[in-house]
Amino acid sequence: MRNKKLWKILLPIIIAAKITVIVLILGSARSDNSKIIVESGIEFKAPEIPEAVSFAGEPMPIERFDIKESLDRELLSNAYFHSQTIRYIKLAPRYFPVIEPILKEKGIPDDFKYLAVAESGFNPRAISPARAAGFWQFMKGTAQDYGLEVNALVDERYHIEKSTYSACQYLLDAHKKFGNWTLVAASYNRGMAGINRQLVRQKTDNYYELLITTETARYVYRIAALKLIMENPERYNFSISDDEKYPIIKTKEVVINGAVADFADFAKKHGISYKLLKDFNPWLRDNHLTNSRGKKYLVKIPVLD
Repeated sequence: MRNKKLWKILLPIIIAAKITVIVLILGSARSDNSKIIVESGIEFKAPEIPEAVSFAGEPMPIERFDIKESLDRELLSNAYFHSQTIRYIKLAPRYFPVIEPILKEKGIPDDFKYLAVAESGFNPRAISPARAAGFWQFMKGTAQDYGLEVNALVDERYHIEKSTYSACQYLLDAHKKFGNWTLVAASYNRGMAGINRQLVRQKTDNYYELLITTETARYVYRIAALKLIMENPERYNFSISDDEKYPIIKTKEVVINGAVADFADFAKKHGISYKLLKDFNPWLRDNHLTNSRGKKYLVKIPVLD
């Protein structure tokens, strides 16, 4: 009986003691975590918006609140999408030297190289849910209209040089229609007819005055944001050394003007794997080529030292 009374006295004391210990442990852990957060010095800041911004030599009216906030949105999206933006910065030295001379040759402002980044993210094999494909994201019909071969065996939407020339011709046609490069860029996303229809409906000739679908409304700002970040990555806290960037891989060209029965055999003959052959020639869409018309194709073979 005495033991039961003693136990009734001790039990609440033991429970209270255990609760006290648990509270102290949790409090200590919370204190330690708070200390770690304070000492880490992590700080997130909105990316800097320059006093003046232009696209293809045309000024962006960022003195207007709506324009400034639209650009800010895209800067935030890309400056804080670290993995993607770092990859863009790394890939730029591999692909910009390919497309820059073509843009210059065709009289297209250099800033349109950032349109290609916005379209495909430097992925020559990119394909959209709507089946737009390649570096410049051509739809099949548009690609064929602009001289690209598209079939089961050859799809030149995936040929960087050829698709860049076709994109340039589209951009030149759009410039003839709209007279300014900002609307040209918007039309690459929405289509010339779609942009023109909204210009007429809204009685304006200015992209920045258009009420349009969200994707197209954000499109030019996204290109401008990519340009700002990739031209001056350090300003947006990206520190990528030159030796971390991806270099151009030296290649040689092999002429094909007939059929190829098996590209795996073709690759081995030229000292590379089937995988590497397709990596450097993604426009070859199958493991063989009939080429019944005897068309001349140039196949890139990487030179592996």
